[in-house]
Amino acid sequence: MRAPRASWGAPAVLLLLLLLLASGSAHGYKPVIIVHGILDGPEQFKHLSGFINEVHPGTEVQIISLFNNCKSMKPLWIQVPEFRKVIEKIMTARPEGVHVLCFSQGGLVCRAVLSTSPNHNVHTFISLSSPLAGQYGDTDYLNWLPGCVKKTAFLFCYNKVGQHFSFCDYWNGRRGSGTLHEPLCEQNTKPTIYWRENFLRIKKMVLIGGPDDGVITPWQSSHFGFYDSNEDVVEMRNQAFYKNDTFGLKTLDARGDVSVCVQSGVKHTNWHSNFTVFKNCIEKWLI
Repeated sequence: MRAPRASWGAPAVLLLLLLLLASGSAHGYKPVIIVHGILDGPEQFKHLSGFINEVHPGTEVQIISLFNNCKSMKPLWIQVPEFRKVIEKIMTARPEGVHVLCFSQGGLVCRAVLSTSPNHNVHTFISLSSPLAGQYGDTDYLNWLPGCVKKTAFLFCYNKVGQHFSFCDYWNGRRGSGTLHEPLCEQNTKPTIYWRENFLRIKKMVLIGGPDDGVITPWQSSHFGFYDSNEDVVEMRNQAFYKNDTFGLKTLDARGDVSVCVQSGVKHTNWHSNFTVFKNCIEKWLI
């Protein structure tokens, strides 16, 4: 004669589900840290936070409120240590690991944080339309002054005054000699084992950008591409900082852990509020 099977009533099932939700094992989504760009703040990223929770309910999303709006123009060497303090505090409380999703200038901030945090537990670094190899050229915002910024920005950026503005930290344009700088990654990130090892702690890097951005110039900088001395775009794998594996990019790529997503028809200020971009380029990495 069979022993009677245990009967699970509705209250017991409900209690089990609540316990699973409370422990996080029901979905297992890692927390997401969002870092804004220049002249931005948390307010601009409510859509993106909403997208994340729409497809992955219960995901913890933290949009860092630091150096918002005009304060985002302070030099990056001032911003990065403060962002690192906040991000490290979040990571310490999340031993399961986190994802970082960083927009525009925020991508440079995040890359610096990853390179200088020896114990970070970032799983996926998502760079959303960020000038990772530098910025050189005019933008849609200044199309009423064609060629002006491109020709004269170095006069402002390459002096003591300009070094007090964040965008001059990654302006990668012409000096008076008429030649282009070394790529930003090469001039500011000389081979340093310490930084390289820190950066390589990430499990995945996702590079997102597109030809209609209108601000990141060249737009391929969002994928670590940049101009040569003739202003022809050289893609990531042909850049010196890649070939020399200056900060670990070549190693990361060889591991199969660099993903590139190109999305046409998206203006710079719309990347974080475009659901198609989220579905095509971001969603699958936030697990």
